[in-house]
Amino acid sequence: MTDPTPPASVSRRRLLTGGALTVGGAVAGAAVAHGATGGGGGPAPATAAPLVYGDQTVPFHGVHQAGIDTPAQAHAAFVAFDLVPGVDRAALGRMMRLLTDDAARLTQGRPALADTEPDLAALPARLTITFGFGPRFFAAAGLDALRPESVAPLPAFAIDRLEERWSGGDLLIQVCADDPLTVTHTQRMLLKDTLAFARPRWTQRGFRRGRGTQDDGVTQRNVMGQLDGTRNPPPGSPEFDGAVWVDSGPSWLRGGTTLVVRRIRAEMEKWDAVDTAGKEFAVGRRLDTGAPLTGSHERDLPDYAATNELGLTVISEASHIARAHVDDDRQRIFRRPYNYDEPPGPDGRPDMGLVFAAYQRDVGAQFLPIQRNLAEADLMNDWITPTGSAVFAVPPGCAEDGWIGETLLS
Repeated sequence: MTDPTPPASVSRRRLLTGGALTVGGAVAGAAVAHGATGGGGGPAPATAAPLVYGDQTVPFHGVHQAGIDTPAQAHAAFVAFDLVPGVDRAALGRMMRLLTDDAARLTQGRPALADTEPDLAALPARLTITFGFGPRFFAAAGLDALRPESVAPLPAFAIDRLEERWSGGDLLIQVCADDPLTVTHTQRMLLKDTLAFARPRWTQRGFRRGRGTQDDGVTQRNVMGQLDGTRNPPPGSPEFDGAVWVDSGPSWLRGGTTLVVRRIRAEMEKWDAVDTAGKEFAVGRRLDTGAPLTGSHERDLPDYAATNELGLTVISEASHIARAHVDDDRQRIFRRPYNYDEPPGPDGRPDMGLVFAAYQRDVGAQFLPIQRNLAEADLMNDWITPTGSAVFAVPPGCAEDGWIGETLLS
């Protein structure tokens, strides 16, 4: 698809970036976009196969940002930035207007302004772009009084082995799509338009099963073989709405949410040494079906009081599902995790695990109590190591004539 840029758009873009982009650059981008799809090309293939997933889109505008209750796509990039010195509230407003414009175009299969590879935007593959603000974002804007109290670095946990290169950040951009090339191109376009205001701090790429490999809605497995997210509140349900969307506190955040991103390394060599029974005892679920040890099917509710012939509980109170259990639906969190797999080191040891993304309306009231329980006595702690941690406020969505962050910065 093409989106030739009229002079008015060029002027608006120059205004948004504070003059960082020249008119010549914008016109050159438009010329490339026109040339890539103009009438001088050869004939289309006579028997082109119909698209299955590539041309599918997710609406960008709305009450909530997409990429939260959207069924998780196959590929993701989480990119965190540090704001450059001197960036103030006005500059942050320009940045978010520009990024919103980019996102609104790219998610619908249209190139961003001055996109030098416009053909790469033609297959959005359910692309979503979600923005989050870290603790120092509010200070830069002079709006620290409007920062939710729990949007702050998490307290230290005994199991953590956090590394600076995977932690913190002032701005987060989450890019998800069913095609890895779409994610790569989108990440590059957003990065280019952010560099006048911020510098990359860390990037974490993640993956799930490829789209079409399994039926939509099937619970995904992590690299340790476990079904991950069985007890998630279903998107669109009252349980989901009550747990995820902010409905009190700062008015600017209502309709938004908060996000915790944790990088969790799986100690695969130690995990491989454990037999199936030991793994299932630690998790509290069967590995093959995901059913709780007291049930037959994945969605069966665990019976934490059930005992065996020795009088011991079938599901250990130190198992992962027991330590993560909450009774109140409003205390649940929504897990939207992705696997990661980095190249092994010279010793051949793997570096793989989970980019754990948890959405909830209040980090302090929901995520922290669960994480404290897990850090205290979860049997799985023998096989997982948190190496990164960051917290972000995720503002609500916007109307077609608005922009993400407008409720805070305008």
